[in-house]
Amino acid sequence: MSIIKDPSLAKEGLKKIDWVRQHEFMPVLTDIAEQLSKERPFEGMRIAISIHLEAKTAYLALVLKAGGADVYATGCNPLSTRDDIAAALDSLGVNVFAVHGADAQTYEDHLIAALSCKPHIIVDDGGDFVSLLHGKCPEYAENLIGGCEETTTGILRLKQRVREGSLRFPMMAVNDANSKHLFDNRYGTGQSVWDGIMNSTNLLVAGKTVVVAGYGWCGRGIAMRAKGMGARVVVTEIDPFKALEACMDGYSAMKMDDAAAVGDIFVTATGCKRVITKKHFEKMKNNAVLANAGHFDVEIDKNDLMELSDSVEERRPFIEGYHLKDGRTLNLLSEGRLVNITAGNGHPADIMDMSFAIQAQCCRYIAENAGKLENTLYDIPENIDNSVALIKLAAMGAGIDELDEDQKKYLFG
Repeated sequence: MSIIKDPSLAKEGLKKIDWVRQHEFMPVLTDIAEQLSKERPFEGMRIAISIHLEAKTAYLALVLKAGGADVYATGCNPLSTRDDIAAALDSLGVNVFAVHGADAQTYEDHLIAALSCKPHIIVDDGGDFVSLLHGKCPEYAENLIGGCEETTTGILRLKQRVREGSLRFPMMAVNDANSKHLFDNRYGTGQSVWDGIMNSTNLLVAGKTVVVAGYGWCGRGIAMRAKGMGARVVVTEIDPFKALEACMDGYSAMKMDDAAAVGDIFVTATGCKRVITKKHFEKMKNNAVLANAGHFDVEIDKNDLMELSDSVEERRPFIEGYHLKDGRTLNLLSEGRLVNITAGNGHPADIMDMSFAIQAQCCRYIAENAGKLENTLYDIPENIDNSVALIKLAAMGAGIDELDEDQKKYLFG
């Protein structure tokens, strides 16, 4: 039933999954996996997941399967799918519909194939499942009791549907959980983006001017790691408070119009479209590097870049050199898609431990509250969020104090 590139790749994929699922790397998800395998809250349910199909997310799929679910997995970005991981999941009984490098139509066909199981729960990453269930294939939502959304971009799309009153089923805002955005977005993105950039370019970061577009949690992490490696960091923002925060964190805040002329490496992390466009390309240094850390490949305007160019060539794996008509070359990484997961290894396993633990727990929450939730976007319950943080602290050999009754009365009355 699966659609994958090559089943013979499974052996390599299994090695990668075995590496990340070790308790020392992903202790919270492992703890939850043990609970779910005993209690099997998803027995008789189908869960469809649209995720970056690599080793850590494969482990999440297997945890949901251990909880009794029949799991249907597809990608959320055609360049982030790892064919060996897809083959490994297929060999372990997960229904997989994903091939690395699929064109736009094939990618959508795979999404629809995963949804055709008429799932009870969905796990979305960027909103493609939700979009299809409200558009091309609403009939596949007939059994749906709820779902989870992993990313900032997906949450923004869901909030718009809530404002319009058009959301057809309950969704959980996983990205907004403290256990997710404070750690995954900041420390995970901060490390993995530079892993992807350095892996593809083999260039020094120290001494360069790095322009980070967007100072949300992802932008904070990218800027922090760039500074730590010796870069001069410029932040561009539309929010005056975030720009002030960037200044007080030791960075410069500029308009992109001005930053374009001084940057050596540009990283977008806004969730918006057309952040870097023709007027910016026209000012950039020869051999400037352009990378995107937002979910979709719309932040760096590739149409404008092509319009300014005489030719495009692959200069290194994951690097396209756009040779401009004025003699300069601009280097676009990973076709403007997520650089950390396409040119790098994605977020570290021990940071995704918390994010995927939240995902698994939210799926359980949805299953246990079937029929009780309204068609809106829900924040993550505080007890679920806190439980993940406490398990992670314990695994790290850390702990926290607790208030006694007198202190609680003093603080809360």
